Amino acid sequence: MKPIERYNPRVEEPRWQKAWEDSKSFVVANNDPREPYYVLEMFPYPSGRIHMGHVRNYSMGDVLARYKRARGFNVLHPMGWDAFGLPAENAAKQTGSHPKAWTYANIDTMRTQLKSMGLSFDWTREFATCDVEYYQRQQQLFLDFLKAGLVTRKSAKVNWDPVDETVLANEQVIDGRGWRSGAIVEQRELTQWFLKISDYSEELLEALDGLAGWPDKVRTMQRNWIGKSEGLRLLFELEPSPDVSATAIEVFTTRPDTIFGASFIALSPDHPLAAELAQRRPAIRDFIDEFHRQGTATEALEKAEKQGVFTGLRVRHPVRPGETLPVYVANFVLMDYGTGAIFGCPAHDQRDFDFARKYGLNVIPVVLPPDTDPDEFAVADEAYVGPGTLYHSDFLDGLPVDAAKREIARYFGARQVGNRPQGTVETNYRLRDWGVSRQRYWGCPIPVIHCDEHGVVPVPDADLPVKLPDDVTFDRPGNPLDHHPTWKHVPCPICGKPARRETDTMDTFVDSSWYFARFT
Repeated sequence: MKPIERYNPRVEEPRWQKAWEDSKSFVVANNDPREPYYVLEMFPYPSGRIHMGHVRNYSMGDVLARYKRARGFNVLHPMGWDAFGLPAENAAKQTGSHPKAWTYANIDTMRTQLKSMGLSFDWTREFATCDVEYYQRQQQLFLDFLKAGLVTRKSAKVNWDPVDETVLANEQVIDGRGWRSGAIVEQRELTQWFLKISDYSEELLEALDGLAGWPDKVRTMQRNWIGKSEGLRLLFELEPSPDVSATAIEVFTTRPDTIFGASFIALSPDHPLAAELAQRRPAIRDFIDEFHRQGTATEALEKAEKQGVFTGLRVRHPVRPGETLPVYVANFVLMDYGTGAIFGCPAHDQRDFDFARKYGLNVIPVVLPPDTDPDEFAVADEAYVGPGTLYHSDFLDGLPVDAAKREIARYFGARQVGNRPQGTVETNYRLRDWGVSRQRYWGCPIPVIHCDEHGVVPVPDADLPVKLPDDVTFDRPGNPLDHHPTWKHVPCPICGKPARRETDTMDTFVDSSWYFARFT
C-alpha cells in the first residue's frame, strides 16, 4: 500500500505562490468585462511585524475574495499601509532612526510576512500613505475643500498629550490617557484646522435610512453620534450680582415641558460666565483646572461622577414667581453642544438626578407615568424618563409631553427678556467639525502659507506636493517642522514677501479616510 503523502507547507506554499505571481492571478484590470467586486480590509499600521490579529483579519477577507473570484467576478483585493503617525517619531527619538527609514523598513518586513501567507492581494496597487504620490493628492483634496468653504481654522478646546506634545482625537483618549503615551490628557485652547462635516449633519442622518445592509445597532450608534435634537433656547434672568456683567443665562433644552421641575442651572467649565467667575473665585478656578485635566471624550465624561461647584449666582425661576435657582459649574455640561448651559430637572433626567442627590437639590416630579396615582408617585432611585402627562405644572397640567413642549414653547416665545424672546425653538446636532491638525512631523503637510499681509494663502497647485524635509531632528520637544531652520520660511505666493508654511500636519485619520478610493 502506497503511503499517504502529507502536505508540506514549506514546499507547496512557495510553489503555488510563485505560480500565482508568475500568472498574475490576482492582478485586476479596471476594464475587465466581468462583474466587479471589491474586497477591502482595514490596512495595517507598519509597526514592524504581523501579529495574529492581522492573520485573522486578512484571512477572513481572503476567503471572501477567493470565493467571489471563483464565482466569476473581477475581484479587486488590494493592500497598503497606514504609514504616518507618532510611533515613527517616538522610534526616532528612542533609536536615532529617521521616521521614513523606520517606516519603510517595517513595511518591507511586514510585506514579506503577509506574502508568506499566500493571501490573494493585488500587490501592483500597493501604496503607503507616506508616499509623496499619495499625500500630494491628499493636499489637493484639502485645497479643493478649502476652496469650497469646507475647511475652517478656529480656536477650540482640544485634547493635548503632554508627552507626545500633540492633539488627540476623542477616540485616542482612553480612560483619560493618551492612547500611545499613556500620559494624562489635558485640555488646551489651540487654533486648529477643521473639516466642516457638521454642515452635512442632516444629510448624513437621512442617508442612514438607505443603509439597509448595516446592522441596526451600528445605525443607531451613528444616529446617536450625529445626535439631532429639537428643543428650546431659553433665557433665565440673573439675579443682580457685582461679580458678573451678564444679566441672563441662555440654555438649550430638549425637555422644556419639565420647566416646573427645574431646581438648578449648570454651566460648562468652558462657559464664558464660568471663566469670568474663575478670575475672582479660586474654588471655581480649581474646579475648571481639574476638569481640563480629564480630557474631552464624551464617553469618559458620561461615566465620570457628576460634580460641580456653586457659583454664588442665582437666576429667577421663569414660571414660579418669587423662586430662584442656584447656578453651578458642572463637569457633565459641554460647551460645544447647545449653549454650554442647561437647566436641571432631576426628576426626569438621570444626570440631573445624580447631581441633585449629591448636592441636596430639590427633586420635583412633573411628568406622571400612565395609569399612576399622582398622590402615590415618587422618584426614588432613578429619574423617570418615560411618557406621561404633566402635573405640578400649572397651565401645563394634563397635557401629554409633546403637547406640553409645544405649549411651553408658545408661552416663552411670547415673553421678552432684554428685548429678546425668552424662548426660541431650534434644532441642534451633537456632531462636531473634524479637527485635523496635529503638531508633529511625520504626517501630511497642510498646504497653506501664512502671510502677514494676506493671511492664509493656499499653496498653488503648481507648487504641490509640499514635501516633508528629510533633515529634521528630534532632540528637543515639540514639532520638528517648527524647529527647522529653512523649511517653513517661504515667500507669499501673492505678494512675494516673507511668509511661513503651516507646520501642523494632518491627522492619520485623514490619510485613512479615502484610501478605499485611491486603490481603485
